[in-house]
Amino acid sequence: MAGKPAAQPEDRAGDAETAPKGGKKKLVILALPVLLAAAGAGLWFTGILPGLLGMNPTPATSASPAAPPPPRVPAYVQMPDITANLNAQGRRATFIKLRSQIEVLGAEDQAALTAAMPRLVDLFTTYLREMRPEELRGSAGTHRLREELIARANIAASPARVTDVLFQEILVQ
Repeated sequence: MAGKPAAQPEDRAGDAETAPKGGKKKLVILALPVLLAAAGAGLWFTGILPGLLGMNPTPATSASPAAPPPPRVPAYVQMPDITANLNAQGRRATFIKLRSQIEVLGAEDQAALTAAMPRLVDLFTTYLREMRPEELRGSAGTHRLREELIARANIAASPARVTDVLFQEILVQ
């Protein structure tokens, strides 16, 4: 019996020594792929790894980067004055007089818009005739009118792109 109690403390000490060694091995085995993945991601996102693999789309030896194209200068097209009667209730007629300019991206779009001017005037006049006077009140009414006229101008002048309709005069009487 004397051998039994002496053996038990030695077994416990042996278990304590082997447990951390097994845990350290597991930790190293689990941490190694995580560290390799983090290092690979760091190399990838810094651009080093794609360059080493020959996947770099832009050569690193170019002396100067290509200059971006100059911005397109907007062009303006004067619209003819449009006078139309509004969709008003009652006996008294209400009219709108609209004088505006249309902004496009360049000279090519300006030529396309000028060629489509009869269609553009027709679309604007038809839209204005369906509006009620109360829809034009305030800045919100003017903003809605601008958005609708831009949409119609883009339809009429396609493939040209209209960027804005600038009001010079809006008279409702």
